[in-house]
Amino acid sequence: MNLLLVGVNHKTAPVALREKLAGLIPDVGRAYQTLKACPELLELLLYTTCNRVELLYVTEDMAGAEARVRAFFSGDPEVAAGALHESLYVRQDQEAVQHLFRVAASLDSLVVGEPQILGQVKEAYRQATQHRATGPILNRLLHKTFSVAKRVRRETGIGDQAVSVSYAAIALGRKIFGTLAGKTVLLLGAGEMAELALEHLKGQGVARIIVANRTLERGVRLAERFKGEAVSLEELEAQLLAADIVISSTGSDQYLLSRDQVKAVMRPRKQRPLFFIDIAVPRDLDPAINDLDNVYLYNIDDLKGVVEQGWQHRAKAAAKAERLVAAETLKFLDWLDTLAVYPTIISLKEKAERISKGELKKTLAQLGPLSPEQRQALQTLTQAITGKLLHDPIIFLKRNHHRQKPFKELDLIRRLFHLDPDRQKDYNDKD
Repeated sequence: MNLLLVGVNHKTAPVALREKLAGLIPDVGRAYQTLKACPELLELLLYTTCNRVELLYVTEDMAGAEARVRAFFSGDPEVAAGALHESLYVRQDQEAVQHLFRVAASLDSLVVGEPQILGQVKEAYRQATQHRATGPILNRLLHKTFSVAKRVRRETGIGDQAVSVSYAAIALGRKIFGTLAGKTVLLLGAGEMAELALEHLKGQGVARIIVANRTLERGVRLAERFKGEAVSLEELEAQLLAADIVISSTGSDQYLLSRDQVKAVMRPRKQRPLFFIDIAVPRDLDPAINDLDNVYLYNIDDLKGVVEQGWQHRAKAAAKAERLVAAETLKFLDWLDTLAVYPTIISLKEKAERISKGELKKTLAQLGPLSPEQRQALQTLTQAITGKLLHDPIIFLKRNHHRQKPFKELDLIRRLFHLDPDRQKDYNDKD
């Protein structure tokens, strides 16, 4: 059995090629139907994200399976053979396992430590099992993958600190309030920065999300995606009455809010604290806002320090995570190696049992009538002798099976115990 992983990611392929390859599998059921029809692919898992398209599979015919997989990836007529050849990578056995662990633990992501990838791999596994595409090897590997990814996050804290300005803004708000649960967040702008901020807000338990944008239609579309509500910028002062945190990212050529405008809403707010986070360049908010009582304003320069600390923290966490992944990879490969040993162990036990039963039958025939207790005692004796004789060879196989020379010990044991009578002539000819 060989375990292989074939795919492309943001390091090897441009986004245009990744999009075309991802386009091959809009219908997951059809993709699995196509791949399962290939006899060389015994087990398989297909997963795609915005940064990768990968296929993990088990095969006994590496050359035939790789040809099938390359043909699948070449299914889009717009995919140039040369571009695919340059971008496609193949990982085998140890490299395949370690690569999957690194992907799920977010060590191979565009942003190291981002949490979404584990959920995407879990969803891909759910779909694979739903289409009966996996088997004992991939099932065990994926369950180990999930536990390794969880250990990485728990033991290294790799995703704890902000490494993007949008994430830093949310982290700062959480630090100020302790929790964002029950809070109202007002976003000014509906661009990429605002969208990233909303992505990070998911799961924080905020009570309300309000998106204020110059183009109301765009604000509505963004708000609907995150179960929020949209308003126009003309309603901004009225919305400040309810907001706890205001995150601004429009990059307007003039201030959206002045000191006097914010001062005017603080009295009806009964001086309830109001936090502004301005991540726009040029700035959206009048710096003098920070002079008001119970009003706190942070700009992008304040957040850059947070981001830099986050990157330093993640770099250290990633180094620890890589050691953890390497150790867990070897553990899984040790289990994978034993799969090759078990047929020989079973053959050894079956032969010993046949001999034991045959000799016991002869002995019982020679001894004549015996009591049930005596017959049971002889049967127990032969089983005990057989078990003790097989103990050392079986332990030898389990402990000394090396992936560098996968058949060395198996061949030795099978020859010593004559487990392949039909091949004995070949053995003698080699000798």
